[in-house]
Amino acid sequence: MEDHRSATSFDRASTPQSVPSGTFDAGLRSYMLGVYNYMTSGLLLTGIVGLWVANTASIREIFFSATGAPTVLGWIAIFAPLAIVFALGFGINRFSERTAKTLFWSYAALMGVSLSTVFLAYTGVSIARTFFAAASAFGGLSLWGYTTKKDLSAWGAFLIMGVVGLLVALVVNMFLQSSTMDLIVSGLGVLIFAGLTAYDTQKIRNIYFQVGQTEFRGKAIVLGALTLYLDFINLFLFLLRLMGERR
Repeated sequence: MEDHRSATSFDRASTPQSVPSGTFDAGLRSYMLGVYNYMTSGLLLTGIVGLWVANTASIREIFFSATGAPTVLGWIAIFAPLAIVFALGFGINRFSERTAKTLFWSYAALMGVSLSTVFLAYTGVSIARTFFAAASAFGGLSLWGYTTKKDLSAWGAFLIMGVVGLLVALVVNMFLQSSTMDLIVSGLGVLIFAGLTAYDTQKIRNIYFQVGQTEFRGKAIVLGALTLYLDFINLFLFLLRLMGERR
C-alpha cells in the first residue's frame, strides 16, 4: 500500500457571494479538470515506466536482482516517493509551482519503477481487467463525491484510522503469511480507498473555494492530483490482490 496522506490540509469554506454562480462554476470546472488531467497523466507515466522496466532486462537489473529483491537503487526508487509526498506536504508553500509539478512527475515515474513488479507477478489480462474495474469504481465514486450535497468531512478521521490499521495489518501479515488475513485486509483496503476517493474529491472541490484564482491555485491542483492518484493506485492494488491472477 502506498502512502496516502499529505501534510497539507484546508478548512472548508463557503462559496463567495460576490462571485456570479456561472463564472464561479466555470472556474471550478477548470480547476477540477486540471486536477483530473494531472492525475491521469501521472497514472499514464507510471504505467509506461512500469512496463518499460518490467520488459527491459538491462533496466530491470539495475533496480531488482534475479530473485526479485531490490538493489540499492531499487530501495531508493521504492522509498523516494514517500520522501516526495512529505516534501510536497510540508514544503508546498516554499516551492514554486514548477517545482511542485516536477516533484509530481518524479513521483509518478518512481512509482512506475516500484510497480514494475506488478507486471511480472500478475498476468496482463488480469491487470487490464482489474484496471478497468478500478477505473470504473473510481470514476463513479469521484463523481458522487463531487456532486453530493452530503457533507463527507466527518469521514476523514475514520478513514485515516482505517489507513493506519491497514498498514499495521499488512506488516503483521508479513510475518503470519495468512491467506485469510490477506483476503480480509484486501477487502477492507478496497472499501477504505473507495471511501477516500469520494471524501478527497469533495475536499479538493472545497479547496477551490479558498484558493480560487490566487497564486496557490496551480499548486493546489498538483496536490489534488497527487491525492487522487494515490487513491486510485491503492484502490487498484487492493483490487488486484483480490482479482488478479498470478503468473
